[in-house]
Amino acid sequence: MTSGTQIPAHRAGEAAGVSMTARVLAVVRIVTGFIFLWAFLDKAFGWSYATGSGKGWVDGGSPTKGFLSGVAAGPFQSAFHDLAGAGWANWLFMLGLLGIGVAMVSGVALRLAAAAGTAMMALMWAAEWPPARHLSDGTLSMSSNPIVDYHIVYALVMTALAVGCAGNTWGFGRIWAKVPFVHRNRWLI
Repeated sequence: MTSGTQIPAHRAGEAAGVSMTARVLAVVRIVTGFIFLWAFLDKAFGWSYATGSGKGWVDGGSPTKGFLSGVAAGPFQSAFHDLAGAGWANWLFMLGLLGIGVAMVSGVALRLAAAAGTAMMALMWAAEWPPARHLSDGTLSMSSNPIVDYHIVYALVMTALAVGCAGNTWGFGRIWAKVPFVHRNRWLI
């Protein structure tokens, strides 16, 4: 650049090495991670949002029982009812929420988080079964789209963040990738 050349304000960050796209992806990554972290915290401590006060996991409540026992549509209805409240299902669900949330917020292990998050979203999609027009009791399901809903969008967002290396901006993605074990096992990036 020659002296006296002004960089437009909207390009200043790019001149410093961080593109606008990278910054937007970083914000989306952090916000997505916060969604999972908040779900974990609310279910763990019963902060009276999705989980009532005194019904948190630390109070003896089950993070899976309410949702899975209420599954009222789809071919996997009875399987989800059988899983509702199972200790191993509670642990797996809570560790998934925590792990995905921490990975997304910190920017590490985004590929692993995207894979785990996609699996979780696929199971939750199957539990809500958007293709159903009616619930098992005959009432309308209120599904607004029989195929694509927010579970699919979250899975695609997490995949895009992992593929786009969104952890490298405002996260620890670059540092994580240099850890010798991670460097040898690229799927952990």
